[in-house]
Amino acid sequence: MRILRWTDVGACLILAALALRFGAHTAVWYAGLFLAALALPLWIVARRQLGSAFSVRPEARRLVTRGLYSKIRHPIYVLGSLAYFGSLVALQVWPILCAWLALTPIEVVRARREDRVLADAFGPEYAAYRSRTWF
Repeated sequence: MRILRWTDVGACLILAALALRFGAHTAVWYAGLFLAALALPLWIVARRQLGSAFSVRPEARRLVTRGLYSKIRHPIYVLGSLAYFGSLVALQVWPILCAWLALTPIEVVRARREDRVLADAFGPEYAAYRSRTWF
């Protein structure tokens, strides 16, 4: 399970390293690296804050509402997507970026599925949490 938790971090770091090496040093390159450099550490924080509640498939182990989760219901999805997006923008390989854009709705579907599982398990507590957070 520990390997699974850090595969996204490794992928983002590899993309960032590739962007540093091969990206054209333009304003777009700097903007992409800035976004990735901002999102990746926050993504790691979100993963750590989720702790033992993390699972690959939606499960209702416990409701995490502290830290980044106090503002965003799904910070792992949001920040992971931003980190990948920033890395791909820095690389400036537009076909890959288009593929990322096409796959992003899958993250939304996953988040919605997770919402349903948590709503079923935690009922009014989750409804209240959901009403005060974004995505």
